[in-house]
Amino acid sequence: MKKITLLILGLCAQIIFAQANRFVYQVTMKPDSTDRNSTKTELANLDISGGNSIFYPENRLKRDSIMGRMRQTGSFNFDRNQMQNLRTNMDFIIEKDYKTGKKLYKARILGDQYAYEEDRPMNWEILPETVKIGEYKTQKAVANFAGRTWYAWFTTEVPFQDGPYKFSGLPGLIVKVEDSKGDYSFDLKEAKKINEVANFEQRGSTIAVKRAAFEKQQEQFRKDPTAAMASMGSQMRIQMNPNQRKQMEDRQKEEFKKNNNPIELK
Repeated sequence: MKKITLLILGLCAQIIFAQANRFVYQVTMKPDSTDRNSTKTELANLDISGGNSIFYPENRLKRDSIMGRMRQTGSFNFDRNQMQNLRTNMDFIIEKDYKTGKKLYKARILGDQYAYEEDRPMNWEILPETVKIGEYKTQKAVANFAGRTWYAWFTTEVPFQDGPYKFSGLPGLIVKVEDSKGDYSFDLKEAKKINEVANFEQRGSTIAVKRAAFEKQQEQFRKDPTAAMASMGSQMRIQMNPNQRKQMEDRQKEEFKKNNNPIELK
């Protein structure tokens, strides 16, 4: 009986140890600087396991899951309205390695997957102000990063020095962070245990670049999506007829017009 009890306790300990943590943030954005009343809101997850974390939009996970099932079954019939509703303003993934301090940013430009390592430090100044947010006692901090002034509220009650997006480096979990202009805000809404962190299917190779090179490539695409699409690989051109390509180009241009206020200004 004693051996059975010890075995059960050991199994329970393994299950608990194997569990990961998921922190769900509500992200509020004003992507169009010409329309300050236009606000978009979506959810994003910060999954933490061991000495690593991954931050991603919830809609990205849902879309990838649907596409994965279609590839497995060979059936590519899908609800276009459903897929349209799962579009995200944060089509990126950020991986952090606690041991090395590295932050890896991954995003697609057309059919290519890029990755760069964040090369700018985030130097926080911890302020004396404290406030209770939800169930957590938090303390305020401020930092200048990527052209914006950011205010964060962190709690030492959660033993992870991490937060949403690229934010980290405070002595606890970031419960809320927003920029001084009120354009972007990340607010913790839920914390829960999960069996494993999200796993995104890797299709093709990832192009490793410096941050400046990625931003240059992204800016070229934003300025002239037509030229970028015209230079796509032969496989993509075969799959799209001229009318489909024109519709895609027009839709992309319209989206860029309405998304002129990025989270990083420089």
